Amino acid sequence: MINHEVRTYKSSEDLPREEQLAWKIAEVASDPVAVDADVTDMVINRIIDNASVAAASVRRGAPTHAREQAQTHPTKPGAPVFGLQLSERVSPEWAAWANGVAVRELDFHDTFLAKEYSHPGDNIPPILAVAQHAGIGGKDLINGIATGYEIQVDLAKGICLHEHKIDHVAHLGPSAAAGIGALLHLPTEVTFQAIQQALHVTTATRQSRKGEISTWKAHAPAFAGKMAVEAVDRAMRGEGAPSPIYEGEDGFIAWILSGPEARYTVPLPGRGEAKRAILDTYTKEHSAEYQAQALIDLARRMGAQIEDKSKIRKITIHTSHHTHNVIGTGANDPQKMDPKASRETLDHSIMYIFAVAMEDQGWHHEKSYAPERAGRPETVELWRKIVTTEDPEWTRRYHSTDPDEIAFGGRVVVEMEDGSVIEDQIAVADAHPHGARPFARANYVEKFRTLADGIVSDVEQDRFLDLAQNLENLGADDVAQLSFAVDGLEHTGSKGIF
Repeated sequence: MINHEVRTYKSSEDLPREEQLAWKIAEVASDPVAVDADVTDMVINRIIDNASVAAASVRRGAPTHAREQAQTHPTKPGAPVFGLQLSERVSPEWAAWANGVAVRELDFHDTFLAKEYSHPGDNIPPILAVAQHAGIGGKDLINGIATGYEIQVDLAKGICLHEHKIDHVAHLGPSAAAGIGALLHLPTEVTFQAIQQALHVTTATRQSRKGEISTWKAHAPAFAGKMAVEAVDRAMRGEGAPSPIYEGEDGFIAWILSGPEARYTVPLPGRGEAKRAILDTYTKEHSAEYQAQALIDLARRMGAQIEDKSKIRKITIHTSHHTHNVIGTGANDPQKMDPKASRETLDHSIMYIFAVAMEDQGWHHEKSYAPERAGRPETVELWRKIVTTEDPEWTRRYHSTDPDEIAFGGRVVVEMEDGSVIEDQIAVADAHPHGARPFARANYVEKFRTLADGIVSDVEQDRFLDLAQNLENLGADDVAQLSFAVDGLEHTGSKGIF
């Protein structure tokens, strides 16, 4: 890996495009290096993972409305939309939109956490949609997805967005554009322009993840993917973009991030170096914010030790800065303690999540968020006894690059009314690569079967899995069929402009 220093340059300074971050990202995308076998295997796992959560969410409101919007943009060849018959095709940017919402709706697919947070699986819908529309085979699709993951992970390692209250999808627009550029074997110049345009139009604030969190949380990455498709299309037609987008005097670093004096270091593969960043990412066993994954596993373990939970006086979760301030009491969001809060808000309340996981000894992507579950009196009572606090050691481990030290969990102290104390801790989720039960292919297939059960027919499940697991050998016609149909999907009757 090569570490690239990135800073702001005055307009009077000469910054050759070859020295600009967007160009260096584009060079990675245009490098024809082969994809390693273990990376190919993981790309397949994540395609299955995305389809799993899309199946579970396909009848929910946000994916349904996004799908209906996409249906107003039919085209040929086009790309399929999760849930619709494979013969129904829409423009690829709208397929990216609809499928992106379905994938993101339940907050249940993969994650990467470093200086910035990310869900790199959000790269798959736009890259796959373009492949399906453009007639691209499996090997090139794998390369495109591996590239999207590489760029998003590398940007997340080097550039923090959340400290400036900028949503992490600002890294997704450029990574998806790079992935599409690799997929289509575009010249560096074209991908360079697309990356800049994609960043320019996908920068947004984190209010989408604060206070009364709405369904836009699921739409935000889908929008970034849609914009990436449009940015590449525009660049392929010979159009340019704001440049230099990262380093410009009025650019991203100068006015959105830490200002003209800031320095960022972004690692990128050197020429001829394999793109392996997908192997640094990890998926979710539970449908909740990633920082909740390990704590759900710990809550199950600790809850089994306490027969009468009404005797709990207080629970303190000692954890990282991020967990405390984003999904803990450090966020100072009263909505996180409200039984009538939205699913999206409860998903970002570790107090609620820990209480339910303790009581139920598990977690369900729908039942655990049901209004009647959130409003259960004994749950509310326990929920409001839980507080979080930042522990510098857990914050340090959260940001560690040492696989043996990295941690996304915490230490939990349960104080009982009789004065006794129960204490335990967990570093990473059981499903994490360094956890007690790391996810492998069989786990991804089981997740798909479980979430698709009763929604996608067994025949469709088998067909999709057969294609996905043979991805490297698929021709364009088979890649175009890499989706699933759901019988009985109906329009909601809701009306928009179209």
